[in-house]
Amino acid sequence: MATNLQEDQQFDTKDYTEKNLSEHEFVNCEFTNCNFSKTDFTSATFMDCTFSDCNLALAKLKDTGLKNVQFSNCKMIGLDFSICNNFLFVVNFQSCQLDYSTFFQKKMKKTKFIDCSLKEVDFAEVDLTEASFKNCELHGATFQQSILENADFRTAKNYTLDPELNRIKKAKFSTSGIAGLLSKYQLDIE
Repeated sequence: MATNLQEDQQFDTKDYTEKNLSEHEFVNCEFTNCNFSKTDFTSATFMDCTFSDCNLALAKLKDTGLKNVQFSNCKMIGLDFSICNNFLFVVNFQSCQLDYSTFFQKKMKKTKFIDCSLKEVDFAEVDLTEASFKNCELHGATFQQSILENADFRTAKNYTLDPELNRIKKAKFSTSGIAGLLSKYQLDIE
């Protein structure tokens, strides 16, 4: 149960570096230019919140509730979303740096990743049905036993995924991205 409830608040240029915000609850709040680097969000809840221009690198997300949360232009390196609370888990990202993060086994249907850096991100066993990867950098991202049905990779760059190890029915790819689907065959595609 949350010990500290904040509703309809705006937080601007706050520094929470390495602070403990566990068991706090934020509803319909906006965070702008805040530093949450290495902040402990254990069992905290964010509902209908937005984060803009924030640093959340290496934040602790154990049992954190992210319920309809929007992230824009945020630094989110090395986050383990796989340990977030699954109840009503809905997130979307625009112009975010999510390198070295993991979403292992999350249900993320219709999630939007727009203009994001997703280098070395773990999407293994993630349900990304109808997800969009618009203009995203996916170098080294892992897709294994992932559900990518109706997902949109048309403008994504540098992805590699094995159609035999993932469900990709009706997923959208561009002609220039075909090499990322065939890389395991070591073909010379020009």
